[in-house]
Amino acid sequence: MSIKLRLSFRRHASAALLAATALLPAHGTQAATSNWAQNDGGRMRIIALPATADGTVQGALQIEPTRGWITYWKEPGQAGIPPQVVVSPGNGITLEKMDFPVPSLFDAGGIKDLGYDHAVTLPFTLKVADPSAPLKIHASAFIGLCRNICIPFQADFEVDLTRANGLPLEENLILDEARRKLPEKPSDDFSVTHYMVANGREKLSLALRLPEGVEKPQIFVATPGGRVLFDQASPRRIEGLYVVDMPFGKHPPGESATTDKHWDILVIAGNRAMETKLAFD
Repeated sequence: MSIKLRLSFRRHASAALLAATALLPAHGTQAATSNWAQNDGGRMRIIALPATADGTVQGALQIEPTRGWITYWKEPGQAGIPPQVVVSPGNGITLEKMDFPVPSLFDAGGIKDLGYDHAVTLPFTLKVADPSAPLKIHASAFIGLCRNICIPFQADFEVDLTRANGLPLEENLILDEARRKLPEKPSDDFSVTHYMVANGREKLSLALRLPEGVEKPQIFVATPGGRVLFDQASPRRIEGLYVVDMPFGKHPPGESATTDKHWDILVIAGNRAMETKLAFD
């Protein structure tokens, strides 16, 4: 894949959104599932379940890259663009969160990306102001699909939940499977025990409690500015903990290693993965 092209794709994502071609509107024809929108790099759609009594709607963005293509995690890494979903607020609907299954690491010519080279479902949670009112979800999704070139892909979706009849079995099964693929939360045997930004904000120092038998995990840290830390330095064991430094490297123009927000950390250890946030004062 062209490094220059992929870096340009990330840098000019907003412009690419306006210029994107081969975009298909996808109007719902099923009770809880939109039509598929498709381009050369793959296809995507939205599914949703009826609102619960408290106004919660569980849904997901399904992405199916064409064979040989990839799409991206919440922070792509050194190239690419993260999936984005925007919900029209006209019906009193807000997007509360979107979750991401464990990604794979791709290294093309020294450019490291995090993403998926297979079908992936990204669960999300919506909140509805009036769950008793007829509900239609109008949403726009914007993703990146890459192979030898990168294609920005936008589509508009409609899901009419007022026509949902009975138990939406297919959608429930899809969402249940997607949730099983999400990283686990911190636990007694798998957690971040200590963290700090050290050496004048040149590196992030971590101490991790890892599952038994794991020697060296994969660690990815996503900062508020869109940077992802990949590299590990000076790994060692101290009192049963895995202690490691993650250098920030050279900061892009206009970016600094701030610690004024929450950072996301994903740790992959064997067949388990754990995700949490690092909160800085």
